[in-house]
Amino acid sequence: MTTFLRKRALSSALPLLVVLLGVFLLARLTGDPTSLYLPEAATPAQREAFAQANGLDLPVWQQLLDYLAGVAQLDFGTSLRTEEPAAEMVLRAYPYTLQLAAVTMLLAVVGAVVVGSWAAYRPNSVADRVSSFLSMTGASVPDFWLAVTGVWLFAVVLGILPTSGTDNGVLSWVLPIVVLMVRPLGVLTQVVRGAMVSALSAPYVRLARSKGADSRRVVTHHALRNAAAPALTVAGDLAVSLVNGAVIVETIFGWPGIGKLMIDSILQRDFAVLQAAVLLTAVTIFVMNILIDVGYALLDARVRDAATV
Repeated sequence: MTTFLRKRALSSALPLLVVLLGVFLLARLTGDPTSLYLPEAATPAQREAFAQANGLDLPVWQQLLDYLAGVAQLDFGTSLRTEEPAAEMVLRAYPYTLQLAAVTMLLAVVGAVVVGSWAAYRPNSVADRVSSFLSMTGASVPDFWLAVTGVWLFAVVLGILPTSGTDNGVLSWVLPIVVLMVRPLGVLTQVVRGAMVSALSAPYVRLARSKGADSRRVVTHHALRNAAAPALTVAGDLAVSLVNGAVIVETIFGWPGIGKLMIDSILQRDFAVLQAAVLLTAVTIFVMNILIDVGYALLDARVRDAATV
């Protein structure tokens, strides 16, 4: 397993470097921040002083080298907006995104296991057809459309849920979680159902039933355990997409997570904060991918053995 982890970590090093270079260069394509942080009447001397104070007067290659040297020392620069260390701003917003993604995935996994197993236990029944239709619909609906529709219906028309922010306690979580959960729930339900249909028709399940095993035990202890591997892989990929794709939902709901921080940093050309936010998100995604591979290797010895060759 140590060899497996080492190989996966090394294979992630190059993509991480590409992300570092890409976000650095793309951030500078958004424009010169001087025009945002200085008045239109600023003199050339004031503009030059601002550029020098923030290292913007240096050639791009020199700025890149300074940035990489800072990252190596865990120094991600200072926000142009607030003059706070960029790392502090990112770490303050990061728990909101992680909490939102974790709760969403937990509810999606539990719901998918229950609905998918139930549908697989009664294939081609009315319940199976209804759950399949709803899950495929949920997997196809865009998050941003659900978010806008949810705000309009439940916040504007009905007035029962807040439109944005986190100041309303549990109610503030309802719309963001529901919007983010619809697609993972739909996808996972289809995966669990398909895996469970195959598992329930396997010879060992038929043997267990012929010996008089309880139907509930057959589903939970035999079929579900063997259907867990493909569901785990898809659930991991969906969790990664939640962390990576919560930008739009967080922006619509004013959720103070890392996605909203990225959008604000792009609009305000706050290079240091944007670079730190993207880097932390990329590291999180790489770590999650490694954990997914480890979990899959633990479930399937063939994967583990192939990776150590």
